[in-house]
Amino acid sequence: MSATMEQQRHQKTPQQQDEAEEIQHGPLPVEQLQASGIAATDVKKLKDAGICTLESVAYTARKDLLQIKGISEAKVDKISEAASKLVPMGFTSASELHAQRDAIIQITTGSRELDKILEGGIETGSITELYGEFRSGKTQLCHTLCVTCQLPLDQGGGEGKAMYIDAEGTFRPQRLLQIADRFGLNGANVLENFAYARAYNTDHQSRLLLEAASMMVETSRITTAFVTTITNSTTYIRLDDLKAKLL
Repeated sequence: MSATMEQQRHQKTPQQQDEAEEIQHGPLPVEQLQASGIAATDVKKLKDAGICTLESVAYTARKDLLQIKGISEAKVDKISEAASKLVPMGFTSASELHAQRDAIIQITTGSRELDKILEGGIETGSITELYGEFRSGKTQLCHTLCVTCQLPLDQGGGEGKAMYIDAEGTFRPQRLLQIADRFGLNGANVLENFAYARAYNTDHQSRLLLEAASMMVETSRITTAFVTTITNSTTYIRLDDLKAKLL
């Protein structure tokens, strides 16, 4: 084999480089616990409980892991120990923390003034809660972010996909087409890069959140996920519970 062919064989395409970078910096799938001796059946039980990443395992309190049906106390200790070895949870240098912050993408809201207030836009990798009176623009902002998250990075986007769990029935795909036209994006592509689900009650919404968490681990291209709150119910999803499901 010639030197040129050998060099080409070891060179990575841009897509392969992106995938390698995602593996390094993105959340680690919980299936990696199997390499540490955790049974596949126990990994499935974790996923069924909405724990789809190693980070979720490491960050979940022991008492909460013990609530998972079918996982004994001894198994919880073994799972927690394995996860703690794979997920850095100790001290880190400020330079490493700075590099992690630099990797965060800020999605434009479509409003220069609002972006200025938010110091750049809506951050990825965190939960942003929108609240306000009826007709104050919450749904409109979510519709806009569904489109702007698909913009190129140099235009304030994330070059990704959007996910929307609608508990109020207020989502309108035609509004996405109008916003896509404003930003010069292909409407059909915008709709194709969008996953939608209608939540009919709090239990259904919780199940959709578990499914969403799994989808977000399987594809790192989902840059934004929107969840509207069921306000006409006697049961509510607390923000802490939502965070536990999505992180």
